[in-house]
Amino acid sequence: MTVIKKLVTLLRGSAREIGESVVDSNATRIYEQEIIDARHSIEKAKGDLTGVMAKEMQSAREIERLKNEAARYEGLALEALNKTQEGLALDVASKVGLLEQELEEQAKAHASYALQVSKLKELIKSAEARIREHEREINIAKTTESVYRATQSISENIGSGGSRLANARESLERIRARHEDLSDRMTASQQLENEFGHGALEKKLAAAGIGNDADRTGKVMERIRARQAGNGTATGTGNGAQ
Repeated sequence: MTVIKKLVTLLRGSAREIGESVVDSNATRIYEQEIIDARHSIEKAKGDLTGVMAKEMQSAREIERLKNEAARYEGLALEALNKTQEGLALDVASKVGLLEQELEEQAKAHASYALQVSKLKELIKSAEARIREHEREINIAKTTESVYRATQSISENIGSGGSRLANARESLERIRARHEDLSDRMTASQQLENEFGHGALEKKLAAAGIGNDADRTGKVMERIRARQAGNGTATGTGNGAQ
């Protein structure tokens, strides 16, 4: 029997641990659902509050009706006395007494409704404030949990995928080396073109003042100066003719 009791205790302990693990892993979801349930409860409470407020308004109207009715019958009793109708005045006075008694009961009910409305409003305001506070907390908790998950994911990827990262780095280095080799080849090709290509020879001829392109700028300047001198001569001749 002792062994069986221990096994039962062990099973209960295992079930408790499993239950706690499930609750912990879904704590945020459970918390959110509890907030949603609380919201629904508040909406139901608001519905109940409207019922109590309706009773309060109805009792207020009934109080006004009873007051008016009592005042009317009191006036009728006075009219009966003026006409020496003592017995009739007494009956009307009895009716006024009943109305006043009902008015007192209705006033107590109205005060009770008003007190309930005030308390319910305060409770609903307090509950809504607490729910807003819980919603802020759950938002912070969700954000923190997301950051923790991202951090854990990064740590796990770096830890378990170290070889993949190393391979990626090696691939990147090979790409960089290939780019550098291509750049060096282009530079070398340009150097060869400058030294041995057709363009190199033309540059050498121009530097030696040989060829059509030699001192092209100087020749253009000479032509422009000649035109300037010709224009000056023409202008002078024209002035002399006048």
